[in-house]
Amino acid sequence: MIDIHCHILPGADDGAQSLSDSINMARKAVEQGIHTIVASPHHLNNSYENPKRQILDRVKELNQLLQQENIDVKILPGQEVRVYGDMLEGYTTGEILPVNHTPYVLVEFPSNHVPRYTEKLFYDLQMNGLIPVIVHPERNREIIERSDLLYQLVKKGALTQITASSVCGDFGKKVKNFSLQLVDANLTHFIASDAHNITNRTFKMREALAIIEKKYGNELVYYFEENAALLIEGLSVYKEDPERIKKKKIFNLF
Repeated sequence: MIDIHCHILPGADDGAQSLSDSINMARKAVEQGIHTIVASPHHLNNSYENPKRQILDRVKELNQLLQQENIDVKILPGQEVRVYGDMLEGYTTGEILPVNHTPYVLVEFPSNHVPRYTEKLFYDLQMNGLIPVIVHPERNREIIERSDLLYQLVKKGALTQITASSVCGDFGKKVKNFSLQLVDANLTHFIASDAHNITNRTFKMREALAIIEKKYGNELVYYFEENAALLIEGLSVYKEDPERIKKKKIFNLF
């Protein structure tokens, strides 16, 4: 199993705080059946700055440590970029790091809204060979209330990744239900852990895929697993035509 979004780099952000934390997270990943992890520290969110060169150095060091500890997990370089208007400039100047040097870049929105410039920014990124992957849209307040925003972005080429813990209900019933609505509407393409530790923000990948298998069958589990494999290789991922999320009508009974 491949996890494309994880905060396993020590001391980089609000994820692993030490090498010991990173080792414990790697061991927990092995228990989940994960063999490859994309380290994706926050960049430009809550004052965290993790530019490309710094991440590459830390990933190299962590891989060496995991080999010494005989932990069979490979760490790949990545970055969770808080969306900002000059992202393209950040990429051209070597600050932004797409996943494993592929065209795919993990993009995070603020928790309560989608910036108005996003559609134009994503167009510019794609025109320059980058593919934005929106992380955890199921936890964005404006997207929950106005899901057509996400539909339009996906329709125009963006991809999305939902969080395993969201599927499991760890962020509440509303977020879980919305996550499954995104799956139903072909509005998401990956499931990843977004793990920060081994306690309250752990992997939950196996549990989430079990829920997906029970509700949708094995085929969709393979879809998510295969897309993760394609993403880290920089290959075209599988996409179904996105659909708008249908609002359920509520009838007042008197």
